[in-house]
Amino acid sequence: MEECSTGALVPAVKVEPFLSSVGGSVDPCSSDMGRLTEEKGMSEVDKDLLCPICMQIVKDAFLTACGHSFCYMCIITHLSNKSDCPCCAQSLCKNQLFPNFLLDKLLKKTSAQQISKSASPVEHFRQALQQGCEVSIKELDTLLALLTEKKRKMEQEEAERNMQILLDFLNCLRKQKVQELNEVQSHLQFLKEDISVVERRRMDLYRAKDRYSVRLRTLGGDDSSNGARNSWPSSIDNNSSALRVRGGTSSWNIQGRGLQRNDALSASDSQFMNQSGLAVARKKRVHALFDELQECYLQKRRQMNQPYSQLERNRSIIPREGYTAGLADFQSVLTTLTRYSRMRVIAELRHEDLFHSANIVSSIEFDRDYELFATAGVSKCIKVFDFSSVVNDPADMHTAVVEMPTRSKLSCLSWNKFTKNHIASTDYEGIVTVWDVDTRQSIMEYEEHEKRAWSVDFSCTEPSMLVSGSDDCKVKVWCTRQEASVLNIDMKANICCVKYNPGSSNCIAVGSADHHIHYYDLRNVSQPLHVFTGHRKTVSYVKFLSNYELASASTDSTLRLWNVKDNMPVRTFKGHTNEKNFVGLTVNNEYIACGSETNEVFVYHKEISKPVTWHRFGSPDMEDTEDDAGSYFISAVCWKSDSPTMLTANSQGTIKVLVLAA
Repeated sequence: MEECSTGALVPAVKVEPFLSSVGGSVDPCSSDMGRLTEEKGMSEVDKDLLCPICMQIVKDAFLTACGHSFCYMCIITHLSNKSDCPCCAQSLCKNQLFPNFLLDKLLKKTSAQQISKSASPVEHFRQALQQGCEVSIKELDTLLALLTEKKRKMEQEEAERNMQILLDFLNCLRKQKVQELNEVQSHLQFLKEDISVVERRRMDLYRAKDRYSVRLRTLGGDDSSNGARNSWPSSIDNNSSALRVRGGTSSWNIQGRGLQRNDALSASDSQFMNQSGLAVARKKRVHALFDELQECYLQKRRQMNQPYSQLERNRSIIPREGYTAGLADFQSVLTTLTRYSRMRVIAELRHEDLFHSANIVSSIEFDRDYELFATAGVSKCIKVFDFSSVVNDPADMHTAVVEMPTRSKLSCLSWNKFTKNHIASTDYEGIVTVWDVDTRQSIMEYEEHEKRAWSVDFSCTEPSMLVSGSDDCKVKVWCTRQEASVLNIDMKANICCVKYNPGSSNCIAVGSADHHIHYYDLRNVSQPLHVFTGHRKTVSYVKFLSNYELASASTDSTLRLWNVKDNMPVRTFKGHTNEKNFVGLTVNNEYIACGSETNEVFVYHKEISKPVTWHRFGSPDMEDTEDDAGSYFISAVCWKSDSPTMLTANSQGTIKVLVLAA
């Protein structure tokens, strides 16, 4: 302790090498050398003025009997714990402390010198005046003139700087507004062109409708005029007296014809009113999503500002002269978006098990031909239903056509896209099983996962390949012709979902607890092709809308759409609630649907970030109250191909077949 303290307090200064390096003497004319020596000396003096305890400039210096100086508070605090000198370890008590007036005086002088060195010229001048320095009136006038000129110059420079800042701001604002004006003019040009095209198209439709109506009237007029010429003249000529005698009967017949005509008109009017009502409802939907639709229109017109014939045409839109690809694509979006406003229940069944009270449906999937669908969950059983029977038969007749019991709770199902009767499952023990629905037996069982397996998916292009993900942070690729995994990807976080790209058996998307989606090429798994970041919590589902569009769900209550071709985010969808449960995700070409922890199903259009519609599950056992709705959540959803029909299930075991409706 003594050596350390002493070394820190009084470091050795060796000047011999310095002297030898300059020839054994110092040139008194060398100002640089003198300044260096002075600065070094001051540095050493400063170190000598440090308290060995706090290593700061000594404050209220006190000297010990052994000759060392300390801050008064530092040495008093030390002696309250020990009875020795911190530097030399000699015995020391409070009675052996004495004020060091010389050191205090030196410290004050040094402090004044340091303040003087750091003071500005104005401060020096002020101090000189305060100390009574003699200054003549002429010198004061000269100083005042200099100060006035300096002030004027500084004010001018400050004004110039302020003007430059203002000018820069105005130029920047002007540039921004010019850009906005150019953008608005571009948008107005798009609108002008599209309005002209749509007006021409509408007039063409009106003319075609008029020609069709005239043709119908012509055909109907020929038939009626022939009938009138054959019957009416003879009746009037030959039976005029009879008409007068039996006026009541004839009048009744004429009124009857009039009633039939009125009934026809009423039906036509009713149909017209229904169509008008639908048109009004669709206009309301447009206004409700106007901002989103505006952005969608402008984005598509900017991206696809080419003649419609030069790009791939949308099959749902009839190509017309003057249509651009952007306008045609937006018309398709507008048509599909405003077509539906609600979801209607067309069938309902209960996923009940006599031996298990828990009925949560973890997964629900259609088979290859969309004729059968399978359900699985915590009831340890895979149930297969016939879809047409569920929709068409009475509710009390909904029974599974196949049931396959399992050893553990199930988390996910995936039908083989080529072999209709093959289905894969993952369970809470980490086992991946491939089943034959016809024989109700397992074909293959893979037990390499060490923890719960959350997801499994068959390849859309290679019928024997499937992939799974588990809580053991591993993604495994399997082949139904082999008993062991063919590929293993070891990741750093729990795997919650895996999905093959529908256009390639080499590319998979993996969602994990690290909040990211990892997109891999299985031919090189040393690192992912791309990592999509943006979710703030665990990624629970990934689904492909197309070969390059990927949707993901997360417990941050959002869905996200990604472009895996350009490796960029496309859109974020908000509206549902999902903070802790797996609530399901399903996609088709246009729509994305998911569940919510509010016991509701939400449907989004892929071009609009707000929900298009939603449906709330009600409990069949009790009144649908807020408390009841909050105790259950949607646990699985699945579209029926690209149709507006969807299977949905909740944590209570209720399964509904929903269809989008106007």
